[in-house]
Amino acid sequence: MKRDYRGELIEKLTARQAKVAVVGMGYVGLPLAVVFAEAGFDVTGIDPITSKMEALNRGESYILDVSSEQVRALVDQGRLRGTTDYAVLREIDAVSICVPTPLRKTGDPDLSYIVSAAESLAPYLHPGMVIVLESSTYPGTTRELVLPILTEKSGLEVGRDFFLAFSPERVDPGRKDWTTYNTPKVIGGITAACCEVSTAWYQQAIQTVVPVSSTEVAEMTKLLENTFRMINIGLVNELAIMCDRLKIDVWEVIEAAATKPFGFMKFTPGPGLGGHCIPIDPLYLSWKLRSVKYTARFIDLASEINTNMPRFVVGKIQDALNQHGKPVKGSKILVLGAAYKADIDDLRESPALDVIHLLREKGAQVSYHDPYIPVIQHEEINLESVPDLMTAVREADCVVIVTNHSRYDYPAILEAAKLIVDTRNALGKLGRNHPKVVRL
Repeated sequence: MKRDYRGELIEKLTARQAKVAVVGMGYVGLPLAVVFAEAGFDVTGIDPITSKMEALNRGESYILDVSSEQVRALVDQGRLRGTTDYAVLREIDAVSICVPTPLRKTGDPDLSYIVSAAESLAPYLHPGMVIVLESSTYPGTTRELVLPILTEKSGLEVGRDFFLAFSPERVDPGRKDWTTYNTPKVIGGITAACCEVSTAWYQQAIQTVVPVSSTEVAEMTKLLENTFRMINIGLVNELAIMCDRLKIDVWEVIEAAATKPFGFMKFTPGPGLGGHCIPIDPLYLSWKLRSVKYTARFIDLASEINTNMPRFVVGKIQDALNQHGKPVKGSKILVLGAAYKADIDDLRESPALDVIHLLREKGAQVSYHDPYIPVIQHEEINLESVPDLMTAVREADCVVIVTNHSRYDYPAILEAAKLIVDTRNALGKLGRNHPKVVRL
């Protein structure tokens, strides 16, 4: 009689006696590991960056969304620990993979982190183990890429001996209302048994779990969510360009449209897209569709508009300086905010990087300030945040608000600055029709 690994594992998971591992302890992995540990599971985080795992074992958080107090309490209770050694998986029952999935410079998906995680896990795959991939990717990745790596040498059968599923991460850094715990979690398995086991696991720690019929449906769900945002942001970014040509205040238009109680969702323009998901995930879908001879025209057009927003912003800066009798070359330009959105320390894909690069190409003397990001080391950019914000504001020929952090004293900045280009409407009514302010 064949052993019922499904039943045994579900029983172990629902009793919270299963040992859990989270592979990739970054913006997604650490909050997920904390949620599992707080639910009563014994959790081990696995990450190749030794300094991160050492910090974790000292009870220190390196992610703004997770407090060191939370981490320290779980470490002290013996529920959470970190390691760089995959060998711990010999004793693990449930694994979440939360590794990065960036794009290559050619625009193709870089799945090397997923492949590496799967290959590192494969030697320790054993009967009675459940694995959930959370890394954003194109439909088919779990079945076509991860599954063969796990089964090739093990000889184990998915859905009977071990269980494999996909559950897209839905982390929005900086949010307090929707967290890893209370944001509904979509899960799709390779088989029905895979979905049942992984759902039973996540239900122990996540408030709402939404099972779907396959890994492909779960993978596509994530891409729809972020494609929806990317296309709508592209729409309002193009609206900003159109309003600029027509001499209409785009911010007033958006606020007026947002009064409609149905059939409209408010999106706002900006200097470009940032973060890991929105600029990248839709391009995974576009790339996948090219393999079946289909062109994702909405995605490609929105990507083109959003990608060109930093150049549009630099054009606004150039025009604003020109109105003040100054060329971009040689001008002191202070970029306010480097993170990709307000009140977080995440620099990934931030439009500030493109704005800084383009301004430097034109010969500007560029500095930046960000209370959350003390240093930028990205390709040819190597800068430190200016130590004295208000002195830098007064000395700058132009201040460019790229990220609207709430910690900034905008009235004081407006008073001290010679010229401001506000790409986020951070100044609000103060900046409207002000002679020193140029708005997107």
